[in-house]
Amino acid sequence: MNPHVLIIGAGFAGVWSALSAARLLDQAKRDDVRVSVLAPQPELRIRPRFYESDVHGMKAPLGALFEAVGVTFIKGQAHGIDADARTVRYTDADGQPRQIGYDRLILAAGSQVARPVVPGLAEHTFDVDQMESAMVLERHLVDLANQPASPARNTVVVCGGGFTGIETATEMPARLRAILGQDAPVRVIVVDRGPSIGAALGAGIIPVIVEACEQAGVEWLSGTSVVAVDAGGVTLDDGEYIASKTVIWTVGVKASPLTAQVPGERDGFGRLRVDEHLKVAGQAHIYATGDVAWAAVDDLGNHALMTCQHAIPMGRHSGNNAVADLLGLAPVMYRQPKYVTCLDLGGWGAAFSEGWERELKLQGQEGKNLKRQINSVWIYPPAADRAQALAAADPLIPIV
Repeated sequence: MNPHVLIIGAGFAGVWSALSAARLLDQAKRDDVRVSVLAPQPELRIRPRFYESDVHGMKAPLGALFEAVGVTFIKGQAHGIDADARTVRYTDADGQPRQIGYDRLILAAGSQVARPVVPGLAEHTFDVDQMESAMVLERHLVDLANQPASPARNTVVVCGGGFTGIETATEMPARLRAILGQDAPVRVIVVDRGPSIGAALGAGIIPVIVEACEQAGVEWLSGTSVVAVDAGGVTLDDGEYIASKTVIWTVGVKASPLTAQVPGERDGFGRLRVDEHLKVAGQAHIYATGDVAWAAVDDLGNHALMTCQHAIPMGRHSGNNAVADLLGLAPVMYRQPKYVTCLDLGGWGAAFSEGWERELKLQGQEGKNLKRQINSVWIYPPAADRAQALAAADPLIPIV
């Protein structure tokens, strides 16, 4: 049987792994190696936009693109990896257990919101982590208009003041007023353990976060945390109770539990340590990429974050290197020393920064224009054109 490169996951890292693997096979003029993507659906879901409204449309179909480059899509949910036998167990589209072998495996299974043991958290909070959960939140928000007016109905509590929490919170006042009426007395509160507004994001962009939140009317409760959630609201660690029908959890993420199926060293997020070629340390046939990979981006001690900014170029490298390993070709070292951020701040605009210290470069409408370009164009996959798609998957393309 022909050698097989199996990719688990159709997120940013998985899609670009598939395209890059196909690219190197095309360059090597090899048509005897199979490349397959195993995932629940043949679409790239644009997860960085799930804090917005109309989330159901934030996806890009992959069927025609994969067909154009010769990648096979397998619809199913992976749930087991046997590194010794080089097999993956999964449930297919009909709910039947299946098993598939590989010669090289690329784990690109992504991440999920971290849910600590907090009473009532699982039952009474929403999140914008996955498309399904973001759609549940959206339906809930729309249904608020059918409920009697009350402070609890009009109050949204966002737990966590990191990137996702800030983008969700600053977008929320406009979303609520579009549903409840422009004169509705809405209240959006961010509860964050950090000592001050935006503390986790660095001093460089804190002033614009403060300004944007003040303009939107977003309140912050810093230096505190949620210790319990019930159907009526949240209890804070100082005993304060906030009545709210809408509590959104954005506190942290963790790597896919599939990482536990692969022997290796992991970081605090559950990501597998990989070498400079994105091969899992201690594994001869398994690569990890995107949110499941604990990968160095430079020689200064910085590591990739769990964002599409790092997942896309990591995918270009992991797909290329898995095929290179299989064919006995030289791999390409993954390095991504330039780091940028573009933080959406609702109606105020956005903040664009450069460097790990997040030096502010653009703000307000200028930043918003760039954010829209990133969210609506740059992070989407290429068209289903073979030459265009393969060219876009070159791991040596300059990256940020």
